[in-house]
Amino acid sequence: MSSPSQVPETLLTDFTVDVPRAEYHRLLGYPPGHQPDERIDALIHLTTAWYATHGEPWIYLREATLDLSDDRLVIDGVTFNSPKLHAHLREAGATRVMLAAVGAGSAIADRSANLWRDQKPDEYFFAEVYGSAVVEHLVASLSGRICDLAEPAGLMAIPHYSPGYAGWDVSEQNRLFDLITGHLGHALPESLEVLSSGMLKPKKSLLGVFGLIERTPEALATPGLIPCERCAFEPCQYRRANYIHAAVALPEPPPLTTNAQYTVARKALGKWADQRLHIDTHDDGRISARFRFEGSTCSNMGHPLAFDYRIVLAPARDAHRVLETACDPAPGDTGYQQQCAYLRDADDTMASIAEPPPILGQPLDAILTWQRETRQSGCYCDATSRAHKWGLALETLHYALSQKPKS
Repeated sequence: MSSPSQVPETLLTDFTVDVPRAEYHRLLGYPPGHQPDERIDALIHLTTAWYATHGEPWIYLREATLDLSDDRLVIDGVTFNSPKLHAHLREAGATRVMLAAVGAGSAIADRSANLWRDQKPDEYFFAEVYGSAVVEHLVASLSGRICDLAEPAGLMAIPHYSPGYAGWDVSEQNRLFDLITGHLGHALPESLEVLSSGMLKPKKSLLGVFGLIERTPEALATPGLIPCERCAFEPCQYRRANYIHAAVALPEPPPLTTNAQYTVARKALGKWADQRLHIDTHDDGRISARFRFEGSTCSNMGHPLAFDYRIVLAPARDAHRVLETACDPAPGDTGYQQQCAYLRDADDTMASIAEPPPILGQPLDAILTWQRETRQSGCYCDATSRAHKWGLALETLHYALSQKPKS
């Protein structure tokens, strides 16, 4: 029989979030010590001020049983497949775990979507990144909050793990979500769901597992078991080390899938990567890519046309999230003006072509699970054709970064 819960279930909604400016700068891609210009400073102030007024962050915590016997990882009777997490908990001597769910609130995601729809890409980008910064800051504060809750039971938290981190497949996000939401004593403050890709909706959310170990002098003195360096919970009375965000990073997401199944033959992707794709890597790890698509109109005697797809990815430590996208006619190209859709409504056609793919804001690996139809037409007259071409650009980039043999 499992022991009764010793740490109270907790739902926090009435608190403020103060993301350190240096952390926000880091996620925006600026190097340490960078001084933003007046325009950037105004965007930062606009975004943080908006969230201070409208943001609705939340944290949910619940203790759960843990069984590590027979090389299994069983939490509250549910089996998970993560040898890395199993080893992490076993080596630390964890006896129970805390299940955690956090969210920056759907309002920030809605604001990002509205800014994009209003054709305000700069404001959109800063809001999108700030939502991620809030989630990261919430997670970074959890160890201290859990230690505060668990101290009366003689327990302490160890660093957390989440589906999608190295050694724990993101596909188990659904199982962890069902475990957390299936035994709620407090209703979550907003609707939360897991998409087929394993991503959460609202996307500025995270699920995680924190091991609980006995609070002993030996544990308090063991560096690998001390979560304080990764914890931003400032009022914590149990802090045993300074919070050093840059020096001790949270576990990184896994690299891009290397045994990927594409919708296009690898031979074609390799050829396009050589001939149509240009990649620049920035000092901060971000990647800028340009993919040239060449096709022809579906009518008017098949006029040739060319479009440039521009994609900005986050650094590898952030799973190469798709930060920015754009699609415009290639310089000097006029063939796009001969498309039947363009001739019917030029403005609407170009606006549709410029719409970002649905994986914007997600790791580049999401291209592998994006369900879309294959359309061989070289034009851009319908949504299926446009989605197909975004798929070609993103799959070529994914292949170039993860599959293509290095010369």
